[in-house]
Amino acid sequence: MALFGALIIGLSLGLFGSGGSILTVPVLLYLLHQDPQVAIASSLLIVAGISFFGSVQNAFKKLISWRHVGFFGVPGVFGTWLGALAGLMVDPRWQLLVFSLLMIVAAYMMWRARLPELGAPIVIRPWKVMAEGLIVGCITGFVGVGGGFLIVPALVLLGGLSMPIGIATSLVIIALKSVVGFTQYYVPMTNAGYQFEMGVIATMIVAGVIGSFGGSWLAIRLPKQKMQRGFAVFLVLMAAVVIYQSVL
Repeated sequence: MALFGALIIGLSLGLFGSGGSILTVPVLLYLLHQDPQVAIASSLLIVAGISFFGSVQNAFKKLISWRHVGFFGVPGVFGTWLGALAGLMVDPRWQLLVFSLLMIVAAYMMWRARLPELGAPIVIRPWKVMAEGLIVGCITGFVGVGGGFLIVPALVLLGGLSMPIGIATSLVIIALKSVVGFTQYYVPMTNAGYQFEMGVIATMIVAGVIGSFGGSWLAIRLPKQKMQRGFAVFLVLMAAVVIYQSVL
Protein backbone atom coordinates (compact mmCIF):
# COMPACT_ATOMS: atom_id res chain seq x y z
CA MET A 1 0.00 0.00 0.00
CA ALA A 2 2.85 2.38 0.87
CA LEU A 3 4.49 1.63 -2.49
CA PHE A 4 1.27 2.20 -4.42
CA GLY A 5 0.53 5.48 -2.64
CA ALA A 6 4.07 6.76 -3.08
CA LEU A 7 4.07 5.92 -6.79
CA ILE A 8 0.89 7.97 -7.22
CA ILE A 9 2.47 10.86 -5.30
CA GLY A 10 5.58 10.68 -7.46
CA LEU A 11 3.56 10.46 -10.67
CA SER A 12 1.58 13.59 -9.80
CA LEU A 13 4.76 15.48 -8.89
CA GLY A 14 6.34 14.49 -12.20
CA LEU A 15 3.22 15.39 -14.18
CA PHE A 16 2.36 18.72 -12.60
CA GLY A 17 5.45 19.92 -10.71
CA SER A 18 3.35 20.42 -7.58
CA GLY A 19 0.29 19.05 -5.81
CA GLY A 20 1.61 15.54 -5.29
CA SER A 21 2.74 16.01 -1.73
CA ILE A 22 -0.79 16.90 -0.69
CA LEU A 23 -1.68 13.22 -1.21
CA THR A 24 0.91 12.00 1.31
CA VAL A 25 -1.20 12.57 4.43
CA PRO A 26 -4.28 10.71 3.07
CA VAL A 27 -2.05 7.80 1.98
CA LEU A 28 -0.60 7.49 5.48
CA LEU A 29 -4.00 7.98 7.14
CA TYR A 30 -6.19 5.66 5.09
CA LEU A 31 -3.88 3.16 3.43
CA LEU A 32 -1.51 2.66 6.36
CA HIS A 33 -3.91 3.65 9.16
CA GLN A 34 -1.46 5.89 10.97
CA ASP A 35 -2.33 8.27 13.79
CA PRO A 36 -3.20 11.73 12.33
CA GLN A 37 -0.27 13.57 13.96
CA VAL A 38 2.18 10.79 13.02
CA ALA A 39 0.87 10.95 9.44
CA ILE A 40 1.28 14.74 9.29
CA ALA A 41 4.82 14.63 10.69
CA SER A 42 5.88 11.63 8.56
CA SER A 43 4.50 13.35 5.47
CA LEU A 44 6.98 16.17 5.97
CA LEU A 45 9.98 13.81 5.91
CA ILE A 46 8.67 11.95 2.85
CA VAL A 47 8.11 15.22 1.00
CA ALA A 48 11.58 16.41 2.03
CA GLY A 49 13.23 13.25 0.67
CA ILE A 50 11.47 13.33 -2.70
CA SER A 51 12.07 17.08 -3.09
CA PHE A 52 15.75 16.75 -2.15
CA PHE A 53 16.35 14.16 -4.86
CA GLY A 54 14.71 16.41 -7.46
CA SER A 55 16.76 19.36 -6.21
CA VAL A 56 20.05 17.52 -6.73
CA GLN A 57 19.14 16.89 -10.36
CA ASN A 58 18.07 20.51 -10.84
CA ALA A 59 21.28 21.81 -9.25
CA PHE A 60 23.36 19.94 -11.85
CA LYS A 61 21.17 21.46 -14.57
CA LYS A 62 21.65 24.94 -12.98
CA LEU A 63 17.90 25.53 -12.77
CA ILE A 64 17.85 26.77 -9.15
CA SER A 65 17.79 30.46 -8.19
CA TRP A 66 19.64 30.42 -4.86
CA ARG A 67 18.82 34.09 -4.34
CA HIS A 68 15.12 33.24 -4.28
CA VAL A 69 15.78 30.27 -2.02
CA GLY A 70 17.06 32.84 0.48
CA PHE A 71 14.16 35.26 -0.05
CA PHE A 72 11.47 32.59 0.31
CA GLY A 73 13.23 29.77 2.13
CA VAL A 74 14.59 31.54 5.23
CA PRO A 75 11.24 33.02 6.34
CA GLY A 76 9.61 29.79 5.15
CA VAL A 77 11.76 27.71 7.50
CA PHE A 78 10.85 29.97 10.42
CA GLY A 79 7.17 29.78 9.45
CA THR A 80 7.35 25.99 9.27
CA TRP A 81 8.81 25.88 12.77
CA LEU A 82 5.93 28.03 14.03
CA GLY A 83 3.34 25.95 12.17
CA ALA A 84 4.67 22.67 13.57
CA LEU A 85 4.71 24.16 17.06
CA ALA A 86 1.06 25.13 16.66
CA GLY A 87 0.27 21.66 15.30
CA LEU A 88 1.53 20.08 18.52
CA MET A 89 -0.84 22.22 20.57
CA VAL A 90 -4.18 21.57 18.84
CA ASP A 91 -6.57 18.68 18.31
CA PRO A 92 -5.46 16.85 15.13
CA ARG A 93 -8.98 17.28 13.74
CA TRP A 94 -8.29 21.01 13.35
CA GLN A 95 -5.16 20.19 11.38
CA LEU A 96 -7.08 17.82 9.13
CA LEU A 97 -9.83 20.39 8.61
CA VAL A 98 -7.29 23.00 7.52
CA PHE A 99 -5.63 20.32 5.39
CA SER A 100 -8.95 19.54 3.67
CA LEU A 101 -9.62 23.21 2.94
CA LEU A 102 -6.10 23.48 1.52
CA MET A 103 -6.82 20.55 -0.81
CA ILE A 104 -9.83 22.46 -2.13
CA VAL A 105 -7.67 25.57 -2.69
CA ALA A 106 -5.09 23.43 -4.52
CA ALA A 107 -7.86 21.90 -6.65
CA TYR A 108 -9.14 25.36 -7.60
CA MET A 109 -5.67 26.54 -8.60
CA MET A 110 -5.01 23.41 -10.65
CA TRP A 111 -8.41 23.69 -12.35
CA ARG A 112 -7.69 27.25 -13.44
CA ALA A 113 -4.13 26.40 -14.55
CA ARG A 114 -3.48 29.92 -15.79
CA LEU A 115 -0.05 30.61 -14.37
CA PRO A 116 1.72 32.35 -17.26
CA GLU A 117 5.15 31.87 -18.69
CA LEU A 118 7.04 35.13 -18.36
CA GLY A 119 7.45 37.08 -21.56
CA ALA A 120 8.50 40.46 -20.13
CA PRO A 121 10.66 41.20 -17.09
CA ILE A 122 8.78 41.49 -13.80
CA VAL A 123 9.89 43.70 -10.95
CA ILE A 124 10.99 41.45 -8.08
CA ARG A 125 9.16 42.18 -4.82
CA PRO A 126 11.45 40.70 -2.15
CA TRP A 127 9.31 41.71 0.84
CA LYS A 128 6.19 40.17 -0.68
CA VAL A 129 8.11 37.00 -1.50
CA MET A 130 9.42 36.84 2.07
CA ALA A 131 5.95 37.47 3.54
CA GLU A 132 4.41 34.70 1.47
CA GLY A 133 7.32 32.45 2.41
CA LEU A 134 6.48 32.94 6.07
CA ILE A 135 2.77 32.26 5.51
CA VAL A 136 3.32 29.17 3.35
CA GLY A 137 5.88 27.92 5.88
CA CYS A 138 3.30 28.13 8.66
CA ILE A 139 0.87 26.11 6.52
CA THR A 140 3.56 23.54 5.74
CA GLY A 141 4.39 22.96 9.39
CA PHE A 142 0.76 22.87 10.52
CA VAL A 143 -0.69 20.41 8.00
CA GLY A 144 2.34 18.54 6.62
CA VAL A 145 2.32 19.54 2.94
CA GLY A 146 5.10 20.96 0.80
CA GLY A 147 3.00 23.81 -0.55
CA GLY A 148 4.49 23.78 -4.06
CA PHE A 149 1.18 24.90 -5.57
CA LEU A 150 1.51 28.09 -3.48
CA ILE A 151 5.29 28.53 -3.73
CA VAL A 152 5.55 28.31 -7.52
CA PRO A 153 3.04 31.14 -8.21
CA ALA A 154 4.82 33.33 -5.64
CA LEU A 155 8.23 32.74 -7.24
CA VAL A 156 6.89 33.38 -10.75
CA LEU A 157 4.48 36.26 -10.17
CA LEU A 158 6.26 38.00 -7.28
CA GLY A 159 9.81 36.80 -7.75
CA GLY A 160 10.09 37.22 -11.51
CA LEU A 161 11.22 33.66 -12.32
CA SER A 162 10.28 31.58 -15.33
CA MET A 163 8.15 28.49 -14.68
CA PRO A 164 11.01 25.93 -15.01
CA ILE A 165 13.26 27.92 -12.64
CA GLY A 166 10.32 28.54 -10.28
CA ILE A 167 9.47 24.83 -10.05
CA ALA A 168 13.13 23.82 -9.55
CA THR A 169 13.65 26.50 -6.88
CA SER A 170 10.45 25.53 -5.09
CA LEU A 171 11.74 21.97 -4.57
CA VAL A 172 14.76 23.25 -2.61
CA ILE A 173 12.49 25.42 -0.47
CA ILE A 174 10.09 22.52 0.12
CA ALA A 175 12.94 20.22 1.18
CA LEU A 176 14.33 22.78 3.66
CA LYS A 177 10.97 23.59 5.21
CA SER A 178 9.86 19.98 5.44
CA VAL A 179 13.01 18.84 7.28
CA VAL A 180 12.58 21.62 9.84
CA GLY A 181 8.90 20.79 10.28
CA PHE A 182 9.57 17.08 10.80
CA THR A 183 12.30 17.83 13.35
CA GLN A 184 9.95 20.07 15.30
CA TYR A 185 7.39 17.24 15.51
CA TYR A 186 9.82 14.37 16.02
CA VAL A 187 11.39 15.19 19.39
CA PRO A 188 8.26 15.97 21.46
CA MET A 189 6.23 13.20 19.81
CA THR A 190 8.84 10.49 20.44
CA ASN A 191 9.14 11.72 24.01
CA ALA A 192 5.36 11.35 24.29
CA GLY A 193 5.55 7.72 23.11
CA TYR A 194 4.66 8.06 19.42
CA GLN A 195 6.58 5.83 17.01
CA PHE A 196 7.57 6.67 13.46
CA GLU A 197 7.80 3.88 10.87
CA MET A 198 11.14 4.82 9.28
CA GLY A 199 11.03 1.81 6.97
CA VAL A 200 7.71 2.98 5.54
CA ILE A 201 9.02 6.52 5.19
CA ALA A 202 12.14 5.34 3.33
CA THR A 203 10.07 3.05 1.08
CA MET A 204 7.72 5.89 0.17
CA ILE A 205 10.62 8.24 -0.61
CA VAL A 206 12.19 5.70 -2.99
CA ALA A 207 8.86 4.85 -4.63
CA GLY A 208 7.98 8.54 -4.89
CA VAL A 209 11.25 9.29 -6.68
CA ILE A 210 10.64 6.40 -9.11
CA GLY A 211 7.08 7.60 -9.68
CA SER A 212 8.30 11.12 -10.44
CA PHE A 213 10.38 9.75 -13.34
CA GLY A 214 7.24 8.13 -14.73
CA GLY A 215 5.30 11.35 -14.27
CA SER A 216 7.94 13.35 -16.12
CA TRP A 217 7.81 10.84 -18.98
CA LEU A 218 3.99 11.03 -19.16
CA ALA A 219 3.96 14.84 -18.90
CA ILE A 220 5.20 15.26 -22.46
CA ARG A 221 2.81 12.64 -23.86
CA LEU A 222 -0.55 13.44 -22.21
CA PRO A 223 -2.83 16.52 -22.45
CA LYS A 224 -1.68 18.40 -19.35
CA GLN A 225 -4.72 20.63 -18.84
CA LYS A 226 -7.14 17.69 -18.88
CA MET A 227 -4.89 15.78 -16.49
CA GLN A 228 -4.70 18.75 -14.12
CA ARG A 229 -8.47 19.18 -14.11
CA GLY A 230 -8.98 15.49 -13.45
CA PHE A 231 -6.51 15.70 -10.57
CA ALA A 232 -8.35 18.78 -9.25
CA VAL A 233 -11.63 16.83 -9.11
CA PHE A 234 -9.82 14.00 -7.32
CA LEU A 235 -8.47 16.46 -4.71
CA VAL A 236 -11.98 17.78 -3.98
CA LEU A 237 -13.29 14.24 -3.51
CA MET A 238 -10.35 13.39 -1.25
CA ALA A 239 -10.97 16.53 0.82
CA ALA A 240 -14.57 15.41 1.33
CA VAL A 241 -13.37 11.96 2.44
CA VAL A 242 -10.92 13.46 4.96
CA ILE A 243 -13.62 15.74 6.42
CA TYR A 244 -16.15 12.89 6.66
CA GLN A 245 -13.76 10.25 8.00
CA SER A 246 -11.49 12.26 10.30
CA VAL A 247 -13.04 15.64 11.12
CA LEU A 248 -16.78 15.14 11.67
